Amino acid sequence: MRETPAISPTDEPEPPQAGDPALTSPLAAFAGAEPPMPDWARAAIDTPHKRETVTVSGAAIEWIGWGNPGDPGLLLAHGNGANADWWRFTAPLLAAGGLRVAALSWSGMGGSDHRPGYTLELFMAEALAAADAAGLGDRFAVCGHSFGGVPVAGLAAHHASRITRAIILDTPFGEMRRPPGNRRESPRPHHVYPSLEAALARFRWAPAQPTAHPWAADFIARTALKPVEAGWTWKFDPFLWQNFDFKDPSGLLKPGGAPLDYVWGEDSLLVQSGVVNQIRKLMPPGTRFVGVPGAHHHVMADQPLALVAALRALLA
Repeated sequence: MRETPAISPTDEPEPPQAGDPALTSPLAAFAGAEPPMPDWARAAIDTPHKRETVTVSGAAIEWIGWGNPGDPGLLLAHGNGANADWWRFTAPLLAAGGLRVAALSWSGMGGSDHRPGYTLELFMAEALAAADAAGLGDRFAVCGHSFGGVPVAGLAAHHASRITRAIILDTPFGEMRRPPGNRRESPRPHHVYPSLEAALARFRWAPAQPTAHPWAADFIARTALKPVEAGWTWKFDPFLWQNFDFKDPSGLLKPGGAPLDYVWGEDSLLVQSGVVNQIRKLMPPGTRFVGVPGAHHHVMADQPLALVAALRALLA
């Protein structure tokens, strides 16, 4: 049986676990209503920002920017099936600390164009183009979550002259597989849901995990959906991995590139203690490691304020 990479996308990320609706359908109980959101998160989401696109090899790449051009730059890169909006309640807090912050949506995800084929080289080119379009400067820091940590590691290895520091967030290097479970072997088009409420009820984390903050899950789910003629469906390209020859990227973690840091959720299913021990062996000397207590794989949704504090400390 073909092994499925830990960071590959799918419409139904993980099979239901013991029928627990808190894991399989964390937003269903809200019946399409928005869960209560803390004031700080609403203020962050509503912070003025710029949303534009930049064209890279024929595809429009979406980026969002906060803060003042000319301040030290930070590029935020999301994981598989996600988009730039996943950073909407953390990026403004980082920008308030004196950074020019931008988040991009990789091609095939979010508001960026889909491609007939995807490569690591294309993703690195998208990151550099988004950084330039957003005014992050000649040299900037970059942070990538889950799959986003792979092109971030590539930037550190192959474009060290542009990168001041590369922070990898809960990427399972050295253990490129999902937890056990039956999975589809062939991708298929996304299901179209008849209403936004029905679509939100189908949202679940991949891998499955508890939902620490329903407001964060709801915001993330809404920004992952788009209206179509017959209802609502997910934005990301369901055929991305079929059209991307993905290989173990551990070879990118080598001395001589830009400085690396590794941040992980201490309760992450993908980066458990044994995997972190493997990653420590793969990372070059001088890599700093920071575990975030109480965070699962989706650290920005589980412990957003703790993640902001960790990133500020690493970038100080």
